[in-house]
Amino acid sequence: MEMLATTVGFLALTALFVWGHLRKQECATAAPRAEAVPAHPCPRCGAQVPKGATFCPGCGVPQQVYEVVTAAESAGAPAEGGKLHALVRADVCAGCGTCVAACPETNAITLKGKLAVVDTDNCVGHGDCAAACPVGAIVVTAGAAVHRVEVPQLDGNFQANVPGIFVVGELGGRGLIKNAVNEGKIAIEAVTRELPPGAPRADGLEHALDVVIVGSGPAGLSAGLEAHRVGLKYVVLEQGSLADTVRRYPRHKLLFAEPLKVPLYGDLWVSDASKESLLQVWETIVANTGLKVLTEHKVENIARRGDLLAVEVSGREFLTRRVVLALGRRGSPRTLGVPGEELGKV
Repeated sequence: MEMLATTVGFLALTALFVWGHLRKQECATAAPRAEAVPAHPCPRCGAQVPKGATFCPGCGVPQQVYEVVTAAESAGAPAEGGKLHALVRADVCAGCGTCVAACPETNAITLKGKLAVVDTDNCVGHGDCAAACPVGAIVVTAGAAVHRVEVPQLDGNFQANVPGIFVVGELGGRGLIKNAVNEGKIAIEAVTRELPPGAPRADGLEHALDVVIVGSGPAGLSAGLEAHRVGLKYVVLEQGSLADTVRRYPRHKLLFAEPLKVPLYGDLWVSDASKESLLQVWETIVANTGLKVLTEHKVENIARRGDLLAVEVSGREFLTRRVVLALGRRGSPRTLGVPGEELGKV
């Protein structure tokens, strides 16, 4: 009996050692655990977006559209005794070539594809290129990098710190056409979530609009098309003619819709093209869709009226629940009052 117990104990101990050895080998040959990919929350929906991802896996919005909104105001430290030179932001540059024509130095700045590239050996820091850049993509610095951004306080839906007011397009900090198209649609999608089409309104006012869109440039037209598509009560107000800022560009000016890589999210057609081509396509879209655009309607004031916003236009008032400001930064330049200044070639 004692011999049997000893044998059983020996076999059990042997089995335990064999099992432990096999477990060690299994762990040694197992695939190493994959490291977690760095991620950041989407400014719009909060979903975790893996580093380097183009679109949010939660709401599908391209993350590039938030580069300006979420950027902190900061500047690279200047190198001690460093030489002033131009610096181009590749994510903003539209490749229009205005800087090349403005620079007085030979080969100090050149176009490589759709990107302006600075040769620091030839650049002497005049700053003419920075002053001429229409999208603010160039700064003059003595350091290796600079990133200075002054933009309105906006959330992931481009709503300002004033509830009910959205700011999109050039007024929000970046004038690229494709960015403006994306921002206009994102703002209206936020309005649609807050004010579902067909649902009763808390204010009970049937005559009030859901949204007034100020400006008929690419941001305003994109916002208008989305509002029209989902069935919101809306109107687009323009102080001049349709897409007035683009219309006032020089004849046959080639407009660059994007920097190197900007994904399109909005529905408005856009591509690198002459101003005449863009305007023709946009006018056709407005005509075919029946988009409600009121030209020669200059907004003079926006005031709070209880839960509504009153948009005042030359003796007329539009009561609305939301306002999308897509008026750009052109403002209302003073004119000379001479015959012919209203012509397209001026």
